[in-house]
Amino acid sequence: MKKQLLILSAAGALLAIQACELPPVETSQLGFRGVGMEHVANPSTLQDSMESVAARIPQLAGSPDTDMVPAPAGTWENVQYLGHLSEAEFNRTMLAMTAWVAQETGQGCNYCHVIEDDGTVNFVSDDIYTKVVSRDMIRMTQDLNANYPEHVGETGVNCWTCHMGEVLPNNYWFYAADGERDLERYYVNEGARQTERYLLDQEAIRVISDQALTGDTENTSSIQDTEYAYWVMIQMSKDLGVNCTYCHTTARFSDWDESPPQRVTALRGVGMVRHANAEYMLPLQGEWPDNRLGPMGDGPKIQCATCHNGAFQPQYGAEASHATEWPAFQILGPPHDGAGTGGDDGSDDDEGEGN
Repeated sequence: MKKQLLILSAAGALLAIQACELPPVETSQLGFRGVGMEHVANPSTLQDSMESVAARIPQLAGSPDTDMVPAPAGTWENVQYLGHLSEAEFNRTMLAMTAWVAQETGQGCNYCHVIEDDGTVNFVSDDIYTKVVSRDMIRMTQDLNANYPEHVGETGVNCWTCHMGEVLPNNYWFYAADGERDLERYYVNEGARQTERYLLDQEAIRVISDQALTGDTENTSSIQDTEYAYWVMIQMSKDLGVNCTYCHTTARFSDWDESPPQRVTALRGVGMVRHANAEYMLPLQGEWPDNRLGPMGDGPKIQCATCHNGAFQPQYGAEASHATEWPAFQILGPPHDGAGTGGDDGSDDDEGEGN
């Protein structure tokens, strides 16, 4: 009997260990003493995550072209957003994108480019949807790096930041199907669900009034609005791997003057996500094949976790995810001079539409 109790006790201890993170846990004080402004982290779990990210980083040959003289007019056709690159830098970028996005397919350049019957590669054709999508993702990355430095910083981002060698990022979302709008699946990331109105419709999330128990306020938020706001915040906390005090002061959550600077950075990030969804993801609706659509027939959209993947900083700040070594993504690139449009009529439009 005693032996059986020991076995059961050991089994219970193992179950308890599996359900919890092993100590020690470290806390960092972020605000005034006694107000609970602390960030909690487990060093061993964090180190495992960082090592996992580092192990996936591909080894890319070459370094940026320091001369960066744009390739002569007519070098390429149907290159719409990379006209500022030299020929060497263009080819280096294309090889890097293959590793960043199509690494798991084994298709190489053919993941985006058409193979003709004679075995040659038609780099001009837009017949494969992945090329059309990739072109817009290049433009989106350039836009975010050029126009949202308050969020992406001076280092910026590149394709690897989100894709990490896979054709689809880890975290994207669709509209929830009818009958599946329960809290866990709709507001939390299981099942690739997310709060639609906050990441698309420019709707504010504030539910706290400046006045209590009075009809003189314009705040008409309901209990459901409060529940919704809570779940959005929980989702963002999971997306970044942080707790509430990373962005808020415990005594006055709604007070901007006393909030940490990370709150402003996060707000700018939300604006960036909304912009990316509205200007790039939604317009691609007609390009996605059926196997890339959600239960309501919509294409994928992004959220904070698409870049962050549970880390307070994407890739934990790994240089492999930065734009600093990649001139292709640092500015809003012009079309290549003399580039044709790649249209079926074979015309060569001197002004081009770029790549």
